[in-house]
Amino acid sequence: MTSIDLNCDLGESFGPWEMGQDAAMIELATSVNVACGYHAGDADIMRKTVELAKARGVSVGAHPGYRDLHGFGRRPVPGMKASEIENLVAYQIGALQAIAIAAGHRVTHVKAHGALSNVACEDDMTAQAIANAIKAVDPNLVFVVLANSKLVRAGEKANLPMAHEVFADRAYEDDGNLVSRKKPGAILHDPAEIAARVVRMVQDGAVVSVTGKAIKMRTDTVCIHGDNPAAVDIARGVRQALKDAGIDVAPFRRAA
Repeated sequence: MTSIDLNCDLGESFGPWEMGQDAAMIELATSVNVACGYHAGDADIMRKTVELAKARGVSVGAHPGYRDLHGFGRRPVPGMKASEIENLVAYQIGALQAIAIAAGHRVTHVKAHGALSNVACEDDMTAQAIANAIKAVDPNLVFVVLANSKLVRAGEKANLPMAHEVFADRAYEDDGNLVSRKKPGAILHDPAEIAARVVRMVQDGAVVSVTGKAIKMRTDTVCIHGDNPAAVDIARGVRQALKDAGIDVAPFRRAA
């Protein structure tokens, strides 16, 4: 039976301010990526999110981003050296590892957030710096990479286990990169449309771009953004559609 992982970016609240429906999404995801305090989240939110994931038996990964709380990590930070990016990523992974140990859970993977990921998909230096940071912290951590991007080559060079990711609720350009959130239509909202799209992605090993071009992509994990207002309905619809298509939903394998 074909198997696919469903991942979700969570733990993005801050203090008393709440974002997303973490408890509901953890019931539907098989792995979660937890904000590590730089683009969102804080120590208390991280602990709560890890505890929710542990109780549900869901895998936990670090979701490091640029140090940009005001911009939610969605603004590039130009001029950073490779060593600075490595330290930025290693610091955030280590923070979540400590929280996870305290909660009796463990970190299994790393997925870059927002602008840091977007820059790395097109910039070799940034991509390699992220991969090098992961390898330095723990070479057994799975590197979640945008399929067909420069993150894949960086992960290969660092000899990291990888999970290739596609996005359920984001539109794709013809080159395989995500459509900028600044453009109309970048984010999808219709649960039925998204569910059918995900089934096609998994069955065909391809995504369809905004112009209708089919782009072949290895698909190990599908991301549903937790900050999408329709996230819970989307996740439920995707799980049901996958089940109806005979596709199992389970955590991604550790092999590259």
